[in-house]
Amino acid sequence: MAQQYMPQQKTRTALVLFLKSVATPVLLYFENPQAVYLEMKQLMKSPSPVLVEKEAIGPVKKIAFVSTQISGVVLQDETYV
Repeated sequence: MAQQYMPQQKTRTALVLFLKSVATPVLLYFENPQAVYLEMKQLMKSPSPVLVEKEAIGPVKKIAFVSTQISGVVLQDETYV
């Protein structure tokens, strides 16, 4: 029986950012998404507004927003070939 070719699947983690002023979530890729996730969670707890500027990897290269506009943040694992 012939062995079928199965491409090796890889997994990458994306940060999904929900902003109050944007209708759709923003999908961002970072070298260390867990660290950025923890930073965003801390910023959500802060009552004072802070200007946040991040340089990402992927389709969105740079983003800037005010911390009080964050309504949610999640990590999402994606599989790709």
